Amino acid sequence: MNRDVETIAAGAASAATAGPAPAPGGNAASAPGGSTSAPGGCTAAVPRARRGRRVRRAALAVALAALATAALASAGPARPALEAVGRMRWAFLPALLLLCLLHFGCSAVALRAASGRPIPLCRTTAAQFTAAAANRVTPGGLGAAAVNTRYLVCRGLPLPRAAVVVAVVQAAGVAAHLLLLAAVLGAGGGDGRVAGALRHHAARAAGLVPPVPLLIGAGVLLPALVVWGRRAARSPAVGRAAEGLTDLGRRPRALLTVLAGSAATSLALGLAFALSVLAVPGTAAGPGDVLALVTAYLVGSAAGATVPSPGGMGSTEAALVATLAALGVAAGPALHAVLLFRAVTFWAPVPLGLLGLRTLRR
Repeated sequence: MNRDVETIAAGAASAATAGPAPAPGGNAASAPGGSTSAPGGCTAAVPRARRGRRVRRAALAVALAALATAALASAGPARPALEAVGRMRWAFLPALLLLCLLHFGCSAVALRAASGRPIPLCRTTAAQFTAAAANRVTPGGLGAAAVNTRYLVCRGLPLPRAAVVVAVVQAAGVAAHLLLLAAVLGAGGGDGRVAGALRHHAARAAGLVPPVPLLIGAGVLLPALVVWGRRAARSPAVGRAAEGLTDLGRRPRALLTVLAGSAATSLALGLAFALSVLAVPGTAAGPGDVLALVTAYLVGSAAGATVPSPGGMGSTEAALVATLAALGVAAGPALHAVLLFRAVTFWAPVPLGLLGLRTLRR
């Protein structure tokens, strides 16, 4: 007797149906054509054996992480970090968790407004946790885009429209992040220290490149970019994205909600980063440095996102430590603050995302 288990696929296309579905009384009942389908285009089944393999792999990964943690704890270089953990101000942890939840809630609000459908906010928020978990193993936000697209398809949106909605939300997120960064810098974020450090490093990088190779490279790359841009502008994907942006522009209230929700996600993470720095005693940061720390996060996260690694792992941490160094924070406390921030906002939501996946399957 075949048993079907609903699944939310990581791809944007509808999954093929699989086998007869069990009837309510427990007897197998075959649908016409030997397949079953769920409402809203959600069709698929995954054998229970595959789920068991996933559980075993997850258990193996947890065991290996525990062994690695034990090995690092016994090593000499890790002891200062462990001692720093005991000195942290853990009273900031509840506020950190609340800001993390607010981040995902604002993402759900933006996706809901862009879809134009009255989809449930709680389940949409659970989908954002699942999307974050998928983003930990895929570069460039592809995992989150696939999960959100599949979720919107399951909520009744046609596949092309769902893909366009997700693309529009991601584009709005980039625009909102840059607008928020400009607003914070315009308000004197960091007393000009972050902006001054950026100008200093940009000038140093420009001075390291000889002018003649730079001109030759620009002469070769610019025509290639123009040709590539023309081809991309004629592609159907760009056309559908432009139609989605036009449709969102016809709904000013939804457009403002998407931009505000996207900006709120970045602001919530910026405040969480500031609290993480305040929680580490060695940073010598105070409440008056919150605006500077938010600016440092906005700059560092934007720089880390330029590297196409899963979730910006490695590049984001390095960029955030560099921005804290520009504010005069010592390397050791800066690293502790960044690791605390990433542990709460980057890794802690993963188990919730896996639990949310079980709920979304039902």
